[in-house]
Amino acid sequence: MQVVEVPLDTVWEMRQKVMYPHLSLEEIKLEEDNKGMHWGIREDDRFVSVVSLFQHGHEWQFRKFATLKELQGRGYGTLLLKWLIGFVQQKGATKLWCNARVNALGFYKKQDFEPFGETWNQLGFQFVKMQLLFKRNMEIIPAIDIIEGKCVRLTQGDYAQKTVYNENPLEVALEFQDAGLKRLHLVDLDGAKAGAVKNWKVLETIAGKTGMVIDFGGGIKTEKDVDIVLNSGAALATVGSIAVKNKESLLHWMKQFGAEKFLLGADVKEGKIAISGWLEETDIEVVEFIRAYKEEGIQQVFCTDVSKDGLLQGPSTELYKEILDALPGLHFIASGGVSTLKDLEDLQQIGCAGAIVGKAIYEGRITLQELKKFQS
Repeated sequence: MQVVEVPLDTVWEMRQKVMYPHLSLEEIKLEEDNKGMHWGIREDDRFVSVVSLFQHGHEWQFRKFATLKELQGRGYGTLLLKWLIGFVQQKGATKLWCNARVNALGFYKKQDFEPFGETWNQLGFQFVKMQLLFKRNMEIIPAIDIIEGKCVRLTQGDYAQKTVYNENPLEVALEFQDAGLKRLHLVDLDGAKAGAVKNWKVLETIAGKTGMVIDFGGGIKTEKDVDIVLNSGAALATVGSIAVKNKESLLHWMKQFGAEKFLLGADVKEGKIAISGWLEETDIEVVEFIRAYKEEGIQQVFCTDVSKDGLLQGPSTELYKEILDALPGLHFIASGGVSTLKDLEDLQQIGCAGAIVGKAIYEGRITLQELKKFQS
């Protein structure tokens, strides 16, 4: 027995034969069938169980699950359902659901599906929605912003609204590492202002004395800057404004150093990309901006809503969900506004691969101990 793709004509024939023998073939076809995936179990040159699968961002729906009546109860349906669960998990699903006949609830509950919503009647059968939620690991990425070698935080990128949290960034990084955090978002604010990397010595010190995976940004404008950042110990060079102003150079660097060595930063203001420390607005839609670089090989993206950063008023979860729905499979890192554990849980549920947290940690809104629940 094996699960294979099923021709749509065969799906329709099985659907009619098993589920709706009293309806015509035309009546059992779904308008969206051509947009779905159709899978089944093939045995002895015939299909014994079939299902149609549809993707809606990070949520997946399966419909018209049909097993030949004379073979029901022999495990074919269970095998196919388990296969579906594994398939969508590999695709980064946050939820798998279906409209189930009420008399089949036991079948779904054995695979940890739970009912939600009200029941309804259709074509003489009673239905209820059944869902299986997947808890996705989300990496917590603490942020250290550097000015004059010190750990600081700005509010909405305003250098005049600066708070110094620690004169020694290494101490802060070691605290994060001791708490079990494995990654660090390091921002050279002096470099961002000057247009050239400045605080690479801080990067070198932290990289040399911790085992954290560091992404470093701020002031990366030339190939030499990229070389300095990567040779100083960063696993990824963070690029933002250059991706807008000089795409040709960035694409050249991606070929030179490898696309996997870059973290694309997408700063957003009212759905459009903002650059140059958020002082300069563009007409570039964030989804299309990210899509273009994803197609060029960029593997990781972080997005900051300018209106949320440093205010501790919650992240732009709806915006991030919109991006994730438009670009399934994107390794997406949320940034800005996180103030509570609930914020992080919401970001995890919509499918974020990571979340950058800064001021909430420094001001004690979220403790390092509390963050351990997100660690795998």
